[in-house]
Amino acid sequence: MRVLGVDPGLTRCGVGVVEGTPGRQLRMLGVGVVRTPVDAEVPLRLLAVEEGLERWLDEHRPELVAIERVFAQHNVSTVMGTAQASAVAMLCASRRGIPVALHTPSEVKAAVTGSGRADKAQVTTMVTRLLRLAEPPKPADAADALALAICHIWRGSANDRIAAALARTAAPRGKEYRP
Repeated sequence: MRVLGVDPGLTRCGVGVVEGTPGRQLRMLGVGVVRTPVDAEVPLRLLAVEEGLERWLDEHRPELVAIERVFAQHNVSTVMGTAQASAVAMLCASRRGIPVALHTPSEVKAAVTGSGRADKAQVTTMVTRLLRLAEPPKPADAADALALAICHIWRGSANDRIAAALARTAAPRGKEYRP
């Protein structure tokens, strides 16, 4: 499975592509950040995020896009920018028919480090080890995007299999037995 992880942000939107399956060695195919000028108006910044994500989708052709679920923060303007960038990522994927999965920061931390309370340094260290990288990905937004992709490969695919099994058991099977 090839997953594009997106750590949404209006100034820096982290992106990372990971390929692999649960229980096998993961492979990083690309990592980076889509940047927008802080002095530009929001619509132009969102357009820049969209253009950057479209380039990543064109180049890497992921099977799924994993995006960090926006959570409440005290700084409303930060939440708004993150939510807007997240919506752009969902739109880009959906326009192409690529499934989207949302993961909370604590889900990602737990999947990658074993603790939902891990700090950014711990996440970056584990991403570096899991992907056998020569050096840690920088900035932290890029490492977080890779962590999102890893999280989905490990957790999301298991959740998808469970959902498929539940759907099969709920589906009618031929004629019902009536005594």
